[in-house]
Amino acid sequence: MSIIETITDVDNTFLSRRELTCNFAGLGGKLKSLEAVDMISKEFKLDGKVVIPMRLKTHVGKSHVTGTFYVYDDEGLAKKHVNPTIFSRLEKIKAKLAEAQAAETPAEEAPTEEVKEEKEE
Repeated sequence: MSIIETITDVDNTFLSRRELTCNFAGLGGKLKSLEAVDMISKEFKLDGKVVIPMRLKTHVGKSHVTGTFYVYDDEGLAKKHVNPTIFSRLEKIKAKLAEAQAAETPAEEAPTEEVKEEKEE
């Protein structure tokens, strides 16, 4: 049994987007929006498309999360249709992740540089 259960998969030709609504089983309170986007992209093979998490809703007394996602072919069209606040929130999250990865990487690389300098002397 898959973690992702598709509830609806609608091709909205009027707005040129695909609207997905899925249940994520057993991930109540643990699922983050970018993780959900990665899972959806892998499950539905959406490489090269813009996937926007519109809503992640947890259910009281249940361990599943219902997510609504919009899938666009063109990022410009997505920015035209979707509220800019959603994009700013996604950019904030991506910036925090990049900052956390940058903080981890120099800490690991620093000792190797010091060893190289000692060998040269």
